Amino acid sequence: MAAAFLILGLAVGAGAVWLWARAALGAQEAALGAKDEAVERERAAAAEKISLLERAQAQWEERFKSVAGEALSKSQTSLLQMTEAKLAPIKETLQRFETQSQALEQQRMKAVSVVGEQLRAVAEGQERLRSETGNLVTALRAPHVRGRWGEVQLKRVVELAGMIQHCDFHEQESGRDDTGRLLRPDMVVKLPGGKSIVVDSKVPIEAYLTALGSDDVDQRKLHLARHAGQVREHITKLGAKRYWQQFDPAPEFVVMFVDEGLFRAALDQDPALFEAGADSGVVLASPSTLIALLRTVSYGWQQETVAESARSVNKLGRELYERVGVFVGHFAKVGRSLDSAVGAYNQALGSLEQRLLVTARKFPEHGVGSEEIVEAAQIERAPLTLSAPESAPPAPTKAATRRADGDDLVALPGFDDAHAA
Repeated sequence: MAAAFLILGLAVGAGAVWLWARAALGAQEAALGAKDEAVERERAAAAEKISLLERAQAQWEERFKSVAGEALSKSQTSLLQMTEAKLAPIKETLQRFETQSQALEQQRMKAVSVVGEQLRAVAEGQERLRSETGNLVTALRAPHVRGRWGEVQLKRVVELAGMIQHCDFHEQESGRDDTGRLLRPDMVVKLPGGKSIVVDSKVPIEAYLTALGSDDVDQRKLHLARHAGQVREHITKLGAKRYWQQFDPAPEFVVMFVDEGLFRAALDQDPALFEAGADSGVVLASPSTLIALLRTVSYGWQQETVAESARSVNKLGRELYERVGVFVGHFAKVGRSLDSAVGAYNQALGSLEQRLLVTARKFPEHGVGSEEIVEAAQIERAPLTLSAPESAPPAPTKAATRRADGDDLVALPGFDDAHAA
């Protein structure tokens, strides 16, 4: 029974709770409905505001686009104009650069063409040179051609040294040794004072020419070594001829003229050739060193010419000095004659005044003559005399002699026989 009452109580309580909850839920639904209406009204108002804002935004966007477009158009135009103004010099520079580049390219193409032609010409020239060199090597193997080539080269060196105009060298002079054998050097250079320097250019070149024509390196070295040996042997033979004895007075050496290429090739193989030459009285000379030697000789001739001119000037000075003495003697005689003439004039004037004019001036008193006789004045100024002793009459001294024409040479002070030395 209790359980039934409990269940009934629970059911009544549940019903009461349900009723209360429903009433509360209804009130909440009513409140929610009111809120929904308010929210709806606010939503509608917000939607209207949003619509107004969207329309305003669209209008502002249209206006901004219009203004921005105009500003952008103006800005772009101004920017383009400014850019064109700024870039105009660059554009002109680029145009000039392009023009110059085209011109340079054309010049380069022409230069390439010219260089190509020149290279072909060089190649052809080298080929001709190789052929002519071969012909020259063949020709130089002949003794007479080789000798003539050495003489021409030697003469060219002498021309470069300026010795031809002085005429102080002689080609192909000859002498004889103690056995009577004829010795013929290639050139004898004349030195001031009658001395001589003998120059010989007969250098063996057969081994050197063979080395030039060889393509094998080892064979070329062998021929060059043989060339150095031939040069050393020629030094010994040349020293044994003792040219300085046949062309005395001469320094005790002979100049061995060697072509530059032959000279270097021999020295590379045998650096002691200079010492060998010194021992044999032979001076090795390439064209450059021979030019220096000949120019030194030329300088000596110049100094000799200066000395000869000085001697001539001394002689002319002595002769002029003597002639001045003769003239001074004549001039002193003229002074003495003038002094005598002035004395004679004054004596004649005194006689005129005292003996003639005294009587002549009385004629006007008697009506004879209408003008007075002009008085003549005496000459009181005497001629100057030379203060130097030269003005004195020449004394019969050693320094004063009589010339062939009869004029006396006046002895001048300070001039004696020492001046004629």
